[in-house]
Amino acid sequence: MKAKLRVGLLGMTHDHVWSVAADFRGSERGELVAAADPHPELVEKARAEFGIAAYQSYEEMLEKTELDAVCVYADNAGSVELTEMAADRGLHILTEKPMAADLAGADAMLAAARRAGVQLMVNWPFAWWPPFMHALNLAQGGRIGRLFETRYRAAHGGPKELGCTPFFYEWLYDAERNGAGALMDYCSYGSALARHLLGQPSRVTGTVGRLVKDYVTVDDNAIITMQWPRAMALAEASWSQIGHLTSYVTAIYGTEGTLLVEPGKQGRVLLADREHDMGVELDAPRLPAERCNAAAQFLNCIVVEKAVDGLCSAEVGRDAQEILEAGLLSAASGTAISLPLPLE
Repeated sequence: MKAKLRVGLLGMTHDHVWSVAADFRGSERGELVAAADPHPELVEKARAEFGIAAYQSYEEMLEKTELDAVCVYADNAGSVELTEMAADRGLHILTEKPMAADLAGADAMLAAARRAGVQLMVNWPFAWWPPFMHALNLAQGGRIGRLFETRYRAAHGGPKELGCTPFFYEWLYDAERNGAGALMDYCSYGSALARHLLGQPSRVTGTVGRLVKDYVTVDDNAIITMQWPRAMALAEASWSQIGHLTSYVTAIYGTEGTLLVEPGKQGRVLLADREHDMGVELDAPRLPAERCNAAAQFLNCIVVEKAVDGLCSAEVGRDAQEILEAGLLSAASGTAISLPLPLE
């Protein structure tokens, strides 16, 4: 294995690309060497910020640049073709959540990676919050007994109001390119969390609404309820919430305790059990260096030749996509949807 893995950016219309790219720039295991996007403004930004070769053609970048891996940061629908393009060239792939705009796209991405024998990792930004990951480890380690419910609410005032660039929010507001509206963008977190801790649900119910934003044509609020024989989960999404009360809060319920996680890298982890009814604060250890951000985990898995596991695995990402699709089908039909969804 070479001293540093060479990484390129395929697409830059997802605003998360800039923070992820910065992590690659600071890595000892990888270096950012090229970028491509059809928008000339984004090409110039990549050149200016990172001093790398940048192209308006994906194919030109792939043909002219020696690469080991790529980060796919286009819209949800476009990410499918870019992932297949990279996999066909034997490149490892990091993509943003959710994997695609629909289940067929997620399945195609997973199949392409498996066929090529390359890594495919899905970046869930909350996976790099030490308090959140500490709670997940405690829950999976049996600290609160048998798990029977998870809840996660992702909410803010809206992509445009939050300050997202037009390159980003324009496709978030496009049902074809995003897959839906707030449901696809923000119910994805709670769906992945539930799938990771409880496995794939047997039934899904979805509710969507355009409750506040008259200038969009997609849902600005959504709720997905998931069911198992002895568990349930809730994924909430809002693009119209004023303030951040209840936003990005994680709750995990078990037969012997409850875990509540406040958002962010500095958030608190609270544990309630039979001796501490109102909960006690737990110290969250720092994440290992190889799991401190998306770039670190991705590069480490490539270097040590270990498949991406856990929350950021392509398998969890694919199953979260199935939950999202079932939620949309349920919202349209007014009935609960059983999983697995039938193959097309």
